[in-house]
Amino acid sequence: MIETLAASLDQIAALAPTWGLVFIFVFMAVESSFIPFPSEVVMIPAGFLAARGELTGAPPVALALAIAVGVLGSLAGAYVNYFLALGVGRPFLERYGKWFFVKPEPLARACEVFNDYGAATTFVCRLVPVIRQLISIPAGIARMKLGAFTLFTGLGAGIWTAILALVGFGLGRTAGDITYLELVTRGKSAAAANLPWVVLGALVLVGAYAAVSKLVMRRGK
Repeated sequence: MIETLAASLDQIAALAPTWGLVFIFVFMAVESSFIPFPSEVVMIPAGFLAARGELTGAPPVALALAIAVGVLGSLAGAYVNYFLALGVGRPFLERYGKWFFVKPEPLARACEVFNDYGAATTFVCRLVPVIRQLISIPAGIARMKLGAFTLFTGLGAGIWTAILALVGFGLGRTAGDITYLELVTRGKSAAAANLPWVVLGALVLVGAYAAVSKLVMRRGK
């Protein structure tokens, strides 16, 4: 899929100065919903175009805008999953989810992870491939509070979006002539190489959050 999508980026990049931020929002919303779509094809080229002055604004401003819009798009797609699950429930999704790209096995795994580790998984799992999109569904099934869902999802999506955009920005600063397929391939490899450390850092943050929460609750008694 990445090869096919990267081949179309030449045409999309030509429209980036005018429509780039709109494209980022729409494609990241699609990526964050139940439709299979790689975020690497969106945010790595976004960072790359920002570095080369081919996106709205000066490079640092364009990078910040690309990340912000990418996070908003991710939230929009996550809300689709959340409210869909909230409305139809797990039995419906298990029976009919395959018709809109929600397969029973990944759904069951996402629900298991959410049930075992709680609301904070909506933060950590935004950094984990495959389960990244689906973790919003068990949050909706469990009727997780919308404010907490938005906070945790936004934080996780923000970290992942920023990583990809910064990788693309770095390649835009250092690479010479490069095809979009090579850009996405190199950028994806760089992001994957550092992903374990990012996930570890996220787990440490979740652990610290849990510890502080317990401390506050004990003092409140």
